[in-house]
Amino acid sequence: MIIETERLRIYPADKSRMDALISSEPDDELRAAYSEMLGNCLKYPDKWEWYAMWVIELHDGTHIGGLCFKGINTYGAAEIGYGISEEYQNRGYGTEAVKAISCWAFKNPNLNAVEAETDPDNIASIRVLEKCGFIANGKFGEEGSRFVLDRNVSEG
Repeated sequence: MIIETERLRIYPADKSRMDALISSEPDDELRAAYSEMLGNCLKYPDKWEWYAMWVIELHDGTHIGGLCFKGINTYGAAEIGYGISEEYQNRGYGTEAVKAISCWAFKNPNLNAVEAETDPDNIASIRVLEKCGFIANGKFGEEGSRFVLDRNVSEG
């Protein structure tokens, strides 16, 4: 499966790409998170897209970032995480990717909301979420302020 936007190609990484990402990641915390993601992909292969690392590329194949879901919880919400490589930031790629993946996610009839957390000092990430229609809900998680895009709002 590939999501195509005006400038981007976004798709879930397969096992070999996730293995390569894990083995090349120098940060212990990220390596552990990627390993957990792969473990969930293997545990729930029919829900691969909801646990995999997604690749964000330009149409020419240049890798510029990644995103992920953390599964769908019992309330019908899926949390996303995303990042754009520093040299490609401030060009609207994050906004384009988050809009596209949120649109794709809401094709699942069991999904009621897409959620994200970001550090309150990460103004660029907050702007991406706001441009995509996410609203701060006043709660805080492990990674910072919590933002929610409700299905009813995104379809309105």
